[in-house]
Amino acid sequence: MQIGFVRSAIVLGLLAVVGPFAIDLYLPATPQIVRDLQTDDAGAHLTFTVYFIAFGLAQLIYGPIADSVGRKPPIFVGLAVFIAGSAICAMADDVTALTWGRFVQALGAAAPMVIVRAVVRDLHTGTAATRLMALVMLVISISPLLAPLTGSFIISFGSWRLIFGALGLIALLAMILTALQLPETLPRDMRSRIDATALIRSAIFLLRDGKFMGLTLIGGFSLASFFVFIASAPMVYMTTYELTPTGFSLVFAANAVGFFAASQFAAGLGQKYGMGRVAFWAVFGFAAATSLLFTMVWLGFDDLPVLMALFFVGNTCLGLVIAPTMVMALEEHGEHAGMASSLGGTLQMVAGGLMILICSPFFDRTPLPLVGAVATCALTAFVIALLTLRPEPQGNATARG
Repeated sequence: MQIGFVRSAIVLGLLAVVGPFAIDLYLPATPQIVRDLQTDDAGAHLTFTVYFIAFGLAQLIYGPIADSVGRKPPIFVGLAVFIAGSAICAMADDVTALTWGRFVQALGAAAPMVIVRAVVRDLHTGTAATRLMALVMLVISISPLLAPLTGSFIISFGSWRLIFGALGLIALLAMILTALQLPETLPRDMRSRIDATALIRSAIFLLRDGKFMGLTLIGGFSLASFFVFIASAPMVYMTTYELTPTGFSLVFAANAVGFFAASQFAAGLGQKYGMGRVAFWAVFGFAAATSLLFTMVWLGFDDLPVLMALFFVGNTCLGLVIAPTMVMALEEHGEHAGMASSLGGTLQMVAGGLMILICSPFFDRTPLPLVGAVATCALTAFVIALLTLRPEPQGNATARG
């Protein structure tokens, strides 16, 4: 593997991690935020819902802009907005102000995330793109592995407000990284003028593309399961199972290991068996593991080791879903990679935010609503996979991969 390939993965991964860090870093502080701002669990969940929906909708803006002016300028703008949002969160005196701060944060965090996907498409296609996306996800894996632990370490020194100061610093470092290490990957002669009519036509075309929509929604509901877990897990693990912030962070990290370990095999398996075939059976495994978990918890087998084991299996399968579906969704839309990336990201993030909003009234700090919501997302993704992906004969799949 070439050095340039590895460097691209590291740079793109560190840029893309800004948004996830803004989610994972303050997870251990959620109970403290609920107490300090005198709100309830629904108020805390709303800060996640608003973040995910704003994060998704903002991608519709950055994608076309990135197709018009290049990849780097929108990243600088987005990171500056993110820093402003972090300041608002750090100074919030009630949950409403915190929610607005999260909204502004998300508007900024969307820029590096959507543009990273477009840069991957600029550089590579096919299994090479899947391999690069998997490496980017490996770098992103530092978020669920280290961010909660870092957050629990930060709050051990003082208020949860310090976490948002740290997020602002991370965004500043990302701006420096972009300036020094990220080359412009969209040549001037490949840029397109922003045309509202053309954008609408492009969006309508993509929305009518059954394969694009199917792949996007498979990834969307798969990610939604993780977003639902993020929103509810801190209260469940630190209340029902009485874990400390550090203990929760370790459990959360363990649940994420399978996802990112499996993602590193996605390109190789896709090349051998076909990316569609790999994604289909991975969604099946994800739905099976989470359905089994829901059944066991419903029957009373809700011990922490049971949750950890089956969430680990489910997340391992999930690691073979996200990168292949992202790459396949963009594969046939290179001439509008920015719009396809934006629209795909928007639909996925909005799906996650809406699932949190729908499930929030049922969350009661016990594990059953949590695992039920995750299983619902997984089964929805599997039904869409049945309609979108057909397990192909191995010879044909290999040829296409």
